[in-house]
Order: sequence, then structure tokens, then C-alpha cells
Amino acid sequence: MPDQHQRPQRPQHPHPDEEQHLVQLLRGRRLLRTLVGRARRPDGGFGWLSDDGHLLADRGVHLWVSARMTHVAALGVLEGDATCEELADHGIEALVPGGLLHDREWGGWFASVRADGTPAVTDKRAYEHAFVVLAAASALTAGRPGADALLDEALHVFDQGFWGDHDGLAADSWDRTWTTLEDYRGANANMHSVEALLAAWDVTRDPRWLGHALRTVERLVHEVARAWAFRLPEHYTPDWQPLPDYHRDRPADPFRPYGVTPGHLLEWARLCLHVRHALGAEAPGWLLENARSLFDVGVQDGWHVDGEDGFVYTTDFDGRPVVRDRLHWVLAEAICAARTLHLATGDPTYAEWYDRWWQHAHDRFVDDDGSWRHELGPDLTPSSTVWTGRPDVYHAYQASLVGALGPMVSFAGALRDRRRKAVDVSR
Repeated sequence: MPDQHQRPQRPQHPHPDEEQHLVQLLRGRRLLRTLVGRARRPDGGFGWLSDDGHLLADRGVHLWVSARMTHVAALGVLEGDATCEELADHGIEALVPGGLLHDREWGGWFASVRADGTPAVTDKRAYEHAFVVLAAASALTAGRPGADALLDEALHVFDQGFWGDHDGLAADSWDRTWTTLEDYRGANANMHSVEALLAAWDVTRDPRWLGHALRTVERLVHEVARAWAFRLPEHYTPDWQPLPDYHRDRPADPFRPYGVTPGHLLEWARLCLHVRHALGAEAPGWLLENARSLFDVGVQDGWHVDGEDGFVYTTDFDGRPVVRDRLHWVLAEAICAARTLHLATGDPTYAEWYDRWWQHAHDRFVDDDGSWRHELGPDLTPSSTVWTGRPDVYHAYQASLVGALGPMVSFAGALRDRRRKAVDVSR
């Protein structure tokens, strides 16, 4: 666990299993779902929300935003929110072949389209395509029409276009015509691919997707992260050699920052445990061991390291802070990792971290309308060094859901299973 001086003092905040906290989480999810509705673009997909929660029509439609909103809408359907049915279907409509974001000529999906519907960024990126898989898997779990065909197409594109069976990892970015592959490989796209593949396995039970997820975690966590004292490099050459100096001149890049990203260490920790839960008795012991180590380093290097609460965005490979701004998604992933590790181990320290971080979220990040401020400066005042606006509810929504669920493979699958149990009990 983190050093003793970092052990949290248990705050005056409800325990994750207490009724008051569950009610608070439910209210938070309901409010976040209203933001999905605000982001709905009448011309297709979901758009970018401003810092005050208004749709920025001139920002067009970004694939990762639209797919994440579709995923959250599908989770809302699984929670019984009928207003989310139309939102999930609206998101699917923009993703299916012939939809706003789909490339009808060359296949796959555009990274973004302009307000007039014309392609803005035509690269085919594994990061964004992973979220199409996630959105489709969650929508299929929620029983939405068209989701089955969309998932089949998204998995086919991912498997044929990005997955490298010889590497056990996914490539990062092609040009529009799938002709030129970028001379870059990234851990971030692979991390989100793991989450998407787990969701696909959870609804289809096709062993390929669980196998891909396990191989990715084994390569990047058990081999690479462990060799780097669990300070996982984010950037690689085409033959998967780490590039520790990549973007040293652009340390605050929102998708490819220099150095180590503590929030990703925490996210990988959660995903290790989702893979472990999927494998059951066949899970190797290192999945839990590595999850704990990733968590320890993420907390040790990221949390309260400059005298103020909050997680810094990035560090160097000695654990020294580089970008000290606090991003909401890092805190959300810390909450998810602490809860998941507590469920896996029963260690009360993880529950204490979970409580403390939720208190910090309510003190600093969560507004009355349920929206999370996306970024704070090192002094914990609003900042926009890395992000502008509030386009993302995905991390916040999952943080608001994880405390209401038990061990899981995917969020959609856990909600499905909870509904089935409720039906069985009522019979």
C-alpha cells in the first residue's frame, strides 16, 4: 500500500455500502444523464459541452465523445431510465454504417466531423474505435435495436484493422484509406481497447475478445509496467520499444502527454481486476498483484504530492510531478480503482481512499447540476491548461456507478446481472 504518511484519515463521508451514499450516487447519475441529453445534436451524434453545460454547435462531433455518450445512455437504459432509450438509439444511429460518423467509402469511423457533417479528422484511430466497440456492446446489453450489427462491424474493424496478433497489442492510427500506419504505438488506445473488449466478451461470450484483453494486459502491465517499477510508459516505437522522451516539449497534451500518467495507472489497476473476474478460477495471481502495485504507485506519485489535495496529471519516470493540474477523470478513475480493489481484497484501506476521494470530488469537482469541472489548477481553482469545456461524462458516470455494484467484468454486464437478480428475487 502507499506509504504510511499517505494513509487516509477516514473522512466524515458515507461508506460505499451505506444507504445514504447509494442515494447520493443515484442522484449523481441522474444528473449526469441530463448532460447526455444536453449534448444531443439534432443533426446526429453528441456534441461538445461548454464549461457552463451548453452545446457548442461549432465544435462538430467527435467520435470519442459521441461513443462515450452512447455508452452512458445505454447504462441509463439498463438502470431503467426510459428517457435514455431515445438517446442511446440516437447515438447508435450516428455510428452504424451510413451514419454521420461512419466512413461509407473506406470503412471504420472518422475521428470527427464538422458541424456541416463533412469529415474533419479522417484518421482511423484505435482509441476512438475502441469506444465504438464499448458503445455497441453496452447498447446490445441494453437491448437497443441495431446494436448487434454495430458491434459485429466494430469488432471486425478492430480485429482486422488494429489488432496485431504477433504483438498481442493494438496499433494506433491509420490514414483514411487504411494504407499508411503511423509510426507510433500507444498504451492509452490499448487500455481503452481492453475495457471495450471485456464489454464485448461480457455480452457475446466470444473467447477471442477476452483473450485479446488478457494478452494486452499481460504485455503492457505484467511485462512493461513491472519492468519500469509500475511507472508505465505511454509511448512506443512500431516494435513496442518505449519512448520515454516523447512529447517532452508538449507535456500537457490531452491524449499523448509526456511521462507517466498516474490516472492511467489507476485505470489499468481496475481493468486488471475486471479481467481477473472474467477469468474466475483460471485467473493468474499476477493480475491482483499488479493491480495493487499500479494503485500504490499511482497514489504515491500522484496524490497530494505538492502539498495540495488532488492528483497531478503527469510525472516523470522518477515520480516527480510534471503537469500539476488536476483532471476530473483521474480522480474518477482513482475512485473506481479503490472500490474495485476493496471488493477484490477486503482491505479497508481501499475503502478509506474511496471515501476520501469522493469527499474531495464533492468539495472541488462536482457542481450542483451534477457536472464535474474537468480541470483544476495546482491551487485547486478552475483551469484549462489541458481541457476546455466539459465534453465528457463517461469517467464521472462510472465513478458514480461503481459504488453501487459488486465485482464486474463490464459496467453494462454488471447492471444486466443486477436486473436479472432482481427479477429472480421477485418471482
